[in-house]
This record gives sequence, structure tokens and C-alpha cells, in this order.
Amino acid sequence: MKFRPLHDRVAVKRVEEEQKTAGGIIIPDTAAEKPQQGEVIAVGPGARGDDNELIPMGVQVGDKVLFGKWSGTEVKIDGEEVLIMKESDLLGVLEG
Repeated sequence: MKFRPLHDRVAVKRVEEEQKTAGGIIIPDTAAEKPQQGEVIAVGPGARGDDNELIPMGVQVGDKVLFGKWSGTEVKIDGEEVLIMKESDLLGVLEG
């Protein structure tokens, strides 16, 4: 199924983090915090400004992004967990 967010929303797939501490202790899934970074898999066309002009999105598909711990709504699309959030919920883009 193909998914296209509306307005200024983005779909983000969480990036799995290392499940081991620096000391070598393996953290079980139930105790691990969900990662706060992911990859943008879909973007909407952008929001409308006060003058009804389309404001383009600042992120694009493939960008690695940081987001807040409680940001977005989790949904399953084709059995894959995806976060849908507004572009303003993103904290920044990871470069390099």
C-alpha cells in the first residue's frame, strides 16, 4: 500500500539503536526506550500560509531526523510500524 501524508505531515520509520550498553550488557526489548531518530519515508506537499500559498517542506524522503520522545502517532502500514507527525514536531535533520 502506498501512503502519502497530507499537508505538513511526514511519515517516519524509527531507526533501531544498539541493544547493548557500553559495558556489554544486552538490554531486553521491554526495558529499552524507543529510539528518537528515524528516516523520513513520505512527506506531504506542505502547509498553506496566511496568503494561501503553499509553504514547501524542509525535509524530504530519505532524510535522517530527530524527534521528541512523545511525538507523532504510531500506525501500522503493511505490517510496519510508522510514526506520522507534523513537520514542526521534528527537532532536526542529521547530516553526514
